[in-house]
Amino acid sequence: MWLVFLPLALLAKLVGMEVSTAYTLTLMVVDALLLVLLQRLVPGRDRMLLLVYWLSPITLVATYWLGYNDLVPVALLTLTLYCIRQRLNWAAGVALAAAISAKLSMVAAFPFLLVYFLHNQPHRKFLPDFLRSFGLGIGLFLVPFALVSSDGLAMILSNPEVTKIYRLAMPMGGDITVYVVPLVYLLTLYAAWRVRRFNFDLLCAMLCIAFLMTVLLTPAAPGWFIWVLPFLVIYQASSDRIANALVCLFSCLYVATSLLADINAKEAIASLFGTPVFTLLPRGISIVHTALVATGVVLAVRIWREGVSRNDFFRFSRRPFVLGIAGDSGAGKDTYSDALKGLFGDHSVATLSGDDYHLWDRQRPMWQVMTHLNPMANDIEAFANDLVALTDGKSIQSRHYDHKSGRMSKPFKIDSNDFIFASGLHALYLPILRRCYSLSVYLDIDEELRRYLKLKRDVEVRGHTRERVLASFERREPDSRRFIRPQATHADLLFSLKPIHPNMLADASAGQQLRLKLVARSRLGLSEISLARALIGICGLHVDMVTSSDSAEVVLTIEGETTGKDIELAAKIICPDIFEFLDTSAKWADGVAGIMQLITLAHIQQALTKRFI
Repeated sequence: MWLVFLPLALLAKLVGMEVSTAYTLTLMVVDALLLVLLQRLVPGRDRMLLLVYWLSPITLVATYWLGYNDLVPVALLTLTLYCIRQRLNWAAGVALAAAISAKLSMVAAFPFLLVYFLHNQPHRKFLPDFLRSFGLGIGLFLVPFALVSSDGLAMILSNPEVTKIYRLAMPMGGDITVYVVPLVYLLTLYAAWRVRRFNFDLLCAMLCIAFLMTVLLTPAAPGWFIWVLPFLVIYQASSDRIANALVCLFSCLYVATSLLADINAKEAIASLFGTPVFTLLPRGISIVHTALVATGVVLAVRIWREGVSRNDFFRFSRRPFVLGIAGDSGAGKDTYSDALKGLFGDHSVATLSGDDYHLWDRQRPMWQVMTHLNPMANDIEAFANDLVALTDGKSIQSRHYDHKSGRMSKPFKIDSNDFIFASGLHALYLPILRRCYSLSVYLDIDEELRRYLKLKRDVEVRGHTRERVLASFERREPDSRRFIRPQATHADLLFSLKPIHPNMLADASAGQQLRLKLVARSRLGLSEISLARALIGICGLHVDMVTSSDSAEVVLTIEGETTGKDIELAAKIICPDIFEFLDTSAKWADGVAGIMQLITLAHIQQALTKRFI
């Protein structure tokens, strides 16, 4: 705090100006800087910011009438949030340390920031940088003051501002007392911890609730109301007129309680209306303060309902997003799953493979009379039970089928995650499996292309002989027609890969690159017009779109080559909200795989939106 006020105070002394003027000018500078930070956090809402913050009665009364300097630590805490938003984690740690050294009460934000880094898996890797810079900031700002004298540490810990949180208490008998403010704070922190994955909006909402309840339940701390201003501004930017009206009422009630409690205001009222009115002021102050607390609690409930319970990340804490991927052997299920995993990151995805539920090793004689495509050769019930457990947030024990050796590995643990990818030959076979999926996909690859790619994979990657693979095609065909292909009718989204020309497969064997076209069939409906425009205008692709007569199915036929950068740019236009779920270093594929990424993301965003219905 000294560092903030020192420059203008020294300047005032040099030019012969009163120190109180320098104090006010410093607060005005901090006020302007806080407005700029909020403008960066809430872009495109300049008029709203001027009304709900710059001209807020709380700012004007608490800062310029009552002279509280809480604007300084609040500005530093807002700077912390801005740096986190911009992934400037070193700067965020230093800014938070500065906020705590300016007002020790700002330490209340630290646990919520820890929860944010720990429960935001793409950002968890930034936690060490944040903690190192925070420790460095504490060493620079707070430790020297604590060590400057023997009373330094005692002054920090016995700060009279901090002791206010213990005034509201419930005697439990004997020497036991329950302090209400710490209790409410810890309950809010526990609620934040229970959210399995955090994003920036959740962080702001939880901090707003924690600070709002703290200032409402702390007696005689009018300057603390400045703490909630930035969070209320962020809330109003994403809410409706009712939120604006409630915050306006909250601010007006704050002004009323602050002026009625001010000794100068009391004397003015007594001189104007006489002593009888003066004696009624305590009851009037209590009534207005009760209305203030009631309005604040309503705001906290609305922020929880709109900013927390309706947040997609909060919904992931109750049920992850489950993607089912079915298709014939060699249709590209693993390739497709890996492409999507490259977008969300390994840290956010749990995978369940149907191949790991084969009943026997390859050496068992049962495979002489039965193929892997037969449901009787797989433990589909165990696959369904494990998928239900993962969907319920539980961990499972599974094994891995090694396609080279034909044997099962030792059991290993799979933890539930934000996204669960369940792929396999029978991923859509059972009704209970289909009910688990948030989105189901079937890969219906051209049969000649499938055989070509499977032959290449099984010979070059899995070490099978060419003759054995060719023989398996004929033996598996009846089971494929009976058990695998009918699953396509249950899929929300179908991808079909086809060569542009039928004779291209023969040319490819001579070393030419395959040129493929993608046919995507959507039974959920999607932003097909915007998607087609982006694919044509940004990716330079040729797109044909056909809608069924009852508008129940949209078919896109896509040809051409594109790059991962173009796909990423198109995704920002088609499904911008999904980017918050992606890894900080998402891997966008080129060509057909990238187009499939884009279309799938559009469907995922649509499925997430449907959770609000």
